[in-house]
Amino acid sequence: MYDVIVVGGGAAGLSGALALVRSRRSVLVIDDGTPRNAPAGHVHNYLTRDGVPPAELYALGREEVTGYGGEVVTGTVTSATQAESGFQVELSDGRSFQARRLLVTAGATDELPDVPGLAERFGRDVLHCPYCHGWEVRDQAIGVLATGGMAVHQAQLFRQLSDDVTLFLHKGPELTDEQWEELAARGIAVVQGEVEGLEVDGDRLTGVRLAGGRVIPRQAVVVQTSLRARADFLDSLGLKAGEIQGVGTAVESDRTGATNVPGVWVAGNVTDPMSQVISSAAAGLQAGAVINADLIAEETRVAVAARSS
Repeated sequence: MYDVIVVGGGAAGLSGALALVRSRRSVLVIDDGTPRNAPAGHVHNYLTRDGVPPAELYALGREEVTGYGGEVVTGTVTSATQAESGFQVELSDGRSFQARRLLVTAGATDELPDVPGLAERFGRDVLHCPYCHGWEVRDQAIGVLATGGMAVHQAQLFRQLSDDVTLFLHKGPELTDEQWEELAARGIAVVQGEVEGLEVDGDRLTGVRLAGGRVIPRQAVVVQTSLRARADFLDSLGLKAGEIQGVGTAVESDRTGATNVPGVWVAGNVTDPMSQVISSAAAGLQAGAVINADLIAEETRVAVAARSS
């Protein structure tokens, strides 16, 4: 029986675990080793750690958590249920663990548009976030693939980084007159027609191929992904991820990460699809602190009752 089980060993989970073990809580972190940013070569906008590979950042985090007495195991949580003194989680390999509280930081999965070649290059020269990868493609020929309502916004964001930005309308919504005017004013080219795939020379992206065979030279392609919360194992607690229009799914919580199931908190991309690594770490820290306070309140009630009896 642990004080807290943390499901997910990314920035949010390890940060929450660190706050808890430094408060002398018994903590178990369960991680399946597949963080959302695994395809990326580096983490950016993380103060003092800008440019660090994701795997290195998480290895450092695990070392810090275990250095204070926390435990980290590799495994995939398949279900979480109410137990007599809290919660029980089951792993795919048959192991089970119990804890008084749960902190779920399992993250999210990026679902890419159905265009051949995107998935294989995602995190390198197929990108989704100007703050994560924009500097690395500055001054390059950038294409923005329109599949949802964020395409014009993405094009404007990447225009800050390069003078050569082309918006491919593909399967995106029709542009308004105002949007056409804004794109023209910023010198963003617009190409109509469906995108059929990518052109690659060796390991280098060279262009975007339209249906019919026309190729527009590009060095990087920006896409809008659909983020799906990795939270199916919470169904057994009656806690489901809800749809966020135009974004994906997320588990609803209050500003501290508390869900509508008492004793269960969430942090990071599982509840905030737009959160970056550093803000996920901050959310994990906050959730860990609130969980510790919640445990203290429970322990105080028990102590008062025992003293009065």
